[in-house]
Amino acid sequence: MTKGIEGKVVLITGGSSGIGAETARLLAERGAKVAIAARRKDRLDEVVADIAANGGTARSYALDVTDKSAVQSVVAAIIADFGRLDVLINNAGLMPIRPMAEVNTDEWDQMIDVNLKGTLYGIAAALPGFLEQGSGHIINLSSVAGIKVFAPGGTVYSGTKFAVSAISEGLRHEVGEKVRVTSIEPGAVESDLKFTTSGTAAETVLDFYKQAIPAASVARAIAFAVEQPDDVDVNAIVIRPTAQEF
Repeated sequence: MTKGIEGKVVLITGGSSGIGAETARLLAERGAKVAIAARRKDRLDEVVADIAANGGTARSYALDVTDKSAVQSVVAAIIADFGRLDVLINNAGLMPIRPMAEVNTDEWDQMIDVNLKGTLYGIAAALPGFLEQGSGHIINLSSVAGIKVFAPGGTVYSGTKFAVSAISEGLRHEVGEKVRVTSIEPGAVESDLKFTTSGTAAETVLDFYKQAIPAASVARAIAFAVEQPDDVDVNAIVIRPTAQEF
């Protein structure tokens, strides 16, 4: 099935660590040409160096996914550098957990901007090219919190992830004849995501993540979706630690 990955040009947002970095390493190992984008360019360059040392092809691009014009520019740069784009993985995300009664609207705005608008801006930048070339694959990172509300504390986060899941399904209905669409819905995964919670909820979140599975486990699920033949669209994958109840 590696033949379904080999030679594809893949853009991964949030590619500097966690799921994004592990997915970049795995897809590059299986022959993809990987473009990773995030705000931390130094961390991106470390991932690119790891991939190159193992014989893979990768390039890094500094990107804030909340900047619509920047997302457009990065997609254009990738097409100029690699000649095309085949797969977009919208992976960038934030998960500050806090009761709604604390009314931290700054965190609400951040989650909406990164988790939801960032995903939409990625779709907006890649979709026209996918439709023009008659093929493409959009993979959106949702969450188990996008199929079951994580409350108390994760209500707004769940709202953004429910939206990502809904957008993924609606997009599949609209463009599914040409473009494949996959929603990846992980539970607790070892990554920097857990560190985006501050205040009194931080200890609770860190305790919850003691059961987390490695980011490489989610990378394998993403690779499974990518490697399928063109006539097979894996629409959603839910992946949790065995011990996770939520």
